Amino acid sequence: MQSIRDIRRRIKSVNNIQQLTRAMKMVSVARLRRAQLRIIKARPYARKMTEVLNSLAARTDPALHRLLAEREEKKIALMVVTSDKGLCASFNTNILRRAAEFLEEKRDRETLLYVIGRKGRDYFRRRGYPITQELVDIFRDISFGYATTLGREITESYSREELDAVYLLYNEFKSALQQRVTVEKLLPIQRLQVEGPISPIDYIYEPSARVIFEQLLPLHINIQIYKVLLESTTSEHAARMTAMDNATSNALEMIGHLTLVMNKVRQAAITKELIEVVTAADALTAETEI
Repeated sequence: MQSIRDIRRRIKSVNNIQQLTRAMKMVSVARLRRAQLRIIKARPYARKMTEVLNSLAARTDPALHRLLAEREEKKIALMVVTSDKGLCASFNTNILRRAAEFLEEKRDRETLLYVIGRKGRDYFRRRGYPITQELVDIFRDISFGYATTLGREITESYSREELDAVYLLYNEFKSALQQRVTVEKLLPIQRLQVEGPISPIDYIYEPSARVIFEQLLPLHINIQIYKVLLESTTSEHAARMTAMDNATSNALEMIGHLTLVMNKVRQAAITKELIEVVTAADALTAETEI
């Protein structure tokens, strides 16, 4: 049986962990609020941009711009977005499991890995996957410049026909308690799926369709990558907040259990001492009577 001193030491240790997890939870709550505001502002613009371009792609000749061209998928790119830190429950595990499934599904094609986040980089390095590009320590202060850098490299590779498709894999923020692993096709630009025939010419472009697409399509790629980074960091803060809340509750429950055990041990020790005292008194009384 453990001594009272050992149990008290464990209670103190768990209490220290509880204070740490509570503090981490509060930090995640504050960061989650800021991240939510950013993603709420970014979503409508990114969503509308996607709708407009999908509609235009359905009405436009694919030969008009190189990012509209659809080719047989022989060489593809997968951009995996994870976090730089842990202690966020199954946030990274779900992403990496889905990435492994995706690579298995596309094993007949050459896949280039673009990894964002230290956890994803370490995972693929340990397993010997070749990483085309890695980006770490960017979630402290996400800027549009990171998305522009990635977008430029991807669009140039696709334009040179070095890539036939580009996929995004990330955690989409649904709520503070729910994040959904999402796989999206970034390139080529998807066409709007509608019923019935579509008029090949539906808009009047000024100055010209080619000039507009030259400016609009690369911007669209950058915006979608930027939105994915915001979705991922918001989901990370939400997952960490939930994980730390559960850890704090578990620590409180463990402290209660250890306190109960300590009281039982103390009670047993007191009872044992009383029995020894009573036994000794009875022995003395018996000797006196003799």
